[in-house]
Amino acid sequence: MDKALFRSRNLLISVALLAIASGGSVQAAVPDMARWKQQASRVTITRDNWGIPHVRGRSDADAVFGLMYAQGEDDFSRIEANYLTALGRTAEADGEEAIWSDLRQRLFIDPQQLKTQYAASPPWLKSLMTAWADGLNFYLATHPATQPRVLTRFEPWMALSFTEGSIGGDIERISLSKLKTFYGKPTQPTEQELGMVRQEPSGSNGIVIAPRLTANGHSLLLINPHTSFYFRSEAQMTSGQGLNAYGASTWGQFFVYQGFNEHAGWMHTSSTVDNVDEFAETVTQRPGGLAYLYGRELRPVTRQVVTLDFRRADGSIGQRSFTAYRTHHGPIVAAKDGRWIATALMWKPVPALEQSYLRTKAADLASYLKVAERKANSSNDTLFADSKGNVAFLMPQFMPIRTDRFDYTRPVDGSDPTTDWRGLHSVVSLPNVIKPRHGLAFNVNDGPWNAAGPDSPKAKNYPRYMDQAGANARTAHANSLLTGRSRWTPNLLREAAFDSFMPAFATLLPGLVEAWRDLPDKDPRRQRLAGPIALLASWDHRWGLDSVATSLAVFWSDQLAQEVGGFAQAERLNIPDYVASRVSSDAKLAALNAAVERLTHDFGSWRTPWGQINRFQRIDDSIAPHFDDARPSYPVPFTSAQTGSLASFGAKTWPGTKRYYGTSGNSFVAVVEFGPRLKAMAVMAGGQSGDVQSPHFADQIAHYAEGRLRSVYFYDNDLKAHVERRYHPGE
Repeated sequence: MDKALFRSRNLLISVALLAIASGGSVQAAVPDMARWKQQASRVTITRDNWGIPHVRGRSDADAVFGLMYAQGEDDFSRIEANYLTALGRTAEADGEEAIWSDLRQRLFIDPQQLKTQYAASPPWLKSLMTAWADGLNFYLATHPATQPRVLTRFEPWMALSFTEGSIGGDIERISLSKLKTFYGKPTQPTEQELGMVRQEPSGSNGIVIAPRLTANGHSLLLINPHTSFYFRSEAQMTSGQGLNAYGASTWGQFFVYQGFNEHAGWMHTSSTVDNVDEFAETVTQRPGGLAYLYGRELRPVTRQVVTLDFRRADGSIGQRSFTAYRTHHGPIVAAKDGRWIATALMWKPVPALEQSYLRTKAADLASYLKVAERKANSSNDTLFADSKGNVAFLMPQFMPIRTDRFDYTRPVDGSDPTTDWRGLHSVVSLPNVIKPRHGLAFNVNDGPWNAAGPDSPKAKNYPRYMDQAGANARTAHANSLLTGRSRWTPNLLREAAFDSFMPAFATLLPGLVEAWRDLPDKDPRRQRLAGPIALLASWDHRWGLDSVATSLAVFWSDQLAQEVGGFAQAERLNIPDYVASRVSSDAKLAALNAAVERLTHDFGSWRTPWGQINRFQRIDDSIAPHFDDARPSYPVPFTSAQTGSLASFGAKTWPGTKRYYGTSGNSFVAVVEFGPRLKAMAVMAGGQSGDVQSPHFADQIAHYAEGRLRSVYFYDNDLKAHVERRYHPGE
């Protein structure tokens, strides 16, 4: 049999099976395959020597089709996992306990509403959503060995369930234990919710430097998201309609979330703004049903039955139904002190998807700001740079107007109409920094008040809800690196991103040393801790693979975090700030003693270099991380962002391990120079592929750990010398 005919026959069989599995018909599937193959012929995927796909299509829709096909090749399981979360269907794969996260999602996401919104979307956006679904379905049709857990067919409207780009969206601020208590049975808060387990700060670093401060007279951009590993892919999307975007996309999304085109670049960092609010509702039972007090009137509480599927232990599917409640503020998610708690957050699927995609085609600051007028970015600060020499720091554009006399970081009285949102702030009224005279801007998940040195906005001029966290240890670090410097080059910016100083220890350790020195001469702790104290007292507070002091300091701070993390969270303080202001001398010394004992027990000596402890390991393609001290791993010198290290590596021990293994932090790092010809270098955690058999499963680990960035092949002339494979989807 002719090979081409054999392949075509197999494709048709695969499509038929896909159609049957998803409840469709074979007859309907055959035209789909013809359409998919025709679109695939208009798409070229070029894999470079790092496995990164450079996708070129005649139209933007063709590029989207090709990107989704390439993402499916690299890690379909993570695409599916993201959309199971976004659609509120994770329990169909993971079992009944996941039904609570599904319910949380479905309180906001109604599939029927998404279908209606898709139907009403502008034609250009509908074409992209259709191409998104087609690219994924074509991948499944041509890869019958890939067995989805649940999603055997993607529909275009599903793209509206996951639109903004963040891995963990605003909805994750809602406590699952409180939700379960309200809609199920009383449930105690988890240790994570109480702050009793040290968690790596989520967020990112972004820096932009204007031409006046650079050696070559070109704008510079640092892209450095701190997220969970392996949940972003790297790619380039190019089309005959002007699209040419490169960077990191969250698996399953068809736009570059953090990246650049030939003329402009954007880096999103998690914002400290308060724009997710809780309203305490006074609910009463009336003859006609439940009602809530609003001013002097009683309004009916809206009821809706939400039915969710879940997978039983034997593989069969069960169902649970919940009566969900809602006020005009939002869905009810908890109860507190006899009142129901409604949560208000941004839910604008179509504008959010429009904004996420269109900004990738912005050629300069003016066009980027025009796209931002959709006001559908809720969680991200943005660092922006362009080839015209413009740099900027931008706050999230979804910013509800509120009365500043209320503390919106806590539930406000929903019965008081003056607590309501009153529209959105205009983009120009936000504490942005546009073209700073000082020449640079940055954000490290701190408030906007440090964004641009003397050009930073002043907190006194804005409502309190513009910031709910203030500065952190990375703020001090970034300021020390950026202030007063000029003649920046891409490599100097890369060096700054991996600077080894940890200001939290520079602040905290003198208090520990002083506590030891204040001990009476006969106190046994003087002799027992003399060696560790001497080492820490003489340390320069810089991480390194050979640094024993780093091991001591990290184990000491981890011990304190375990002991006081819950108290720090209750007082809304960063753990280093809490330790500095609330922890006694005896407690600090006791934590050091515990750290010494633990190092000695686990590694044979407290004099264990940091590189023997802190490791990168990628064993397989499991989404849930697991590690093994007996298997190969790679030393990583940098530490948690809690220490003030700009390079972040969120690591800890895992079941059965003594070593620390990282799962979050630096997940993608890029430095971009916007000259007449763009130049960029980048690295990602692990590798591009989720396939353990792929040479690109772990080929970037050494670069990642050593802070070495590889060249980005943005132009065809650069790419042609590094081509590993070039093909059309389906080949």
